[in-house]
Amino acid sequence: MAGFCLARRRPGLVCCADMRSRTLPFPVGATRRRRLLAAALLLPGLARAQEPPVLRVGSKNFTEQLVVGELYAQALEAAGARVERQLNLGGTLIAQQALLAGQIDLYPEYTGTGLGVVLRASTEGSAAEVYRRVREGYEREFGLTWLAPSGIDNGNALLVLPETARRYGLATLSDLARAAPQLTLAAGNEFAGRADGLPGLVRVYGIHFRRFRQFAALGLRYAALRHGQADVVNAYATDWQIATGGFVVLRDDRGLWPPYQLAPVVRPEAMQRFPPLEAVLAAVNARLDNPVMQELNRQVDQDGDEPREVAARFLAQPRP
Repeated sequence: MAGFCLARRRPGLVCCADMRSRTLPFPVGATRRRRLLAAALLLPGLARAQEPPVLRVGSKNFTEQLVVGELYAQALEAAGARVERQLNLGGTLIAQQALLAGQIDLYPEYTGTGLGVVLRASTEGSAAEVYRRVREGYEREFGLTWLAPSGIDNGNALLVLPETARRYGLATLSDLARAAPQLTLAAGNEFAGRADGLPGLVRVYGIHFRRFRQFAALGLRYAALRHGQADVVNAYATDWQIATGGFVVLRDDRGLWPPYQLAPVVRPEAMQRFPPLEAVLAAVNARLDNPVMQELNRQVDQDGDEPREVAARFLAQPRP
């Protein structure tokens, strides 16, 4: 029965002769193995592509900065980013250097500080003018981006106790110039050298204090004022003590101090890694103004709550 093939009588079977006439391109089962191998090679790349980008959020070393840094960090996390916190870095120039070195991707800064301290430029002008100049200056000098400002304008202020104001007839900084040789000023570490600090007071008002005392912590300055260790305190517009303490804020009648609008300063590559970044921070900034910031500062300094807790509660509140 030479040449007999069962397949010829049973439909569905392949003839032996036909089998001998074909050359299979790979062994049986190789297709499945190759597909599995290709999938295994692709998986690490797919996993990396799906990982959220890392953003490093920084801040300077006082209450308001810690709270706003947390607000930014938590909002970005809620939007899908992974956040590394580099908060409480130090003063302005330390935070700026960290941003330039790529140790952080963003931090909150004040327009007047960026223009006067970092760019060392004149701080005269309206809020819009100061913002435009600092934005253009950072782009030109550092390749950094200022995003749109919040509603916070945390300008400088000098304040005294009501009894001091009555005793020396103080209502303005011009009034203070006459009494300053008899008074002690308590201020922050940067105030002595800033163009809008002591040098500015001398230049614009001719103010020379009897004594200058430095207090890094804002709360210590207010304590010094209450306990008679200082007569005048350098404060800021968003200090919660201004709203609750009954102090007299001396009016800047000659316009020494520029606007200090709070805004995020960002490395452009961070916005490329996480495109929603600008919109996320804008949504946070839209909810911030001086009275809101005074209250958030108070919850940390007076109530003793952690900045992380204060930020989480605020972000959880319904938007007005």
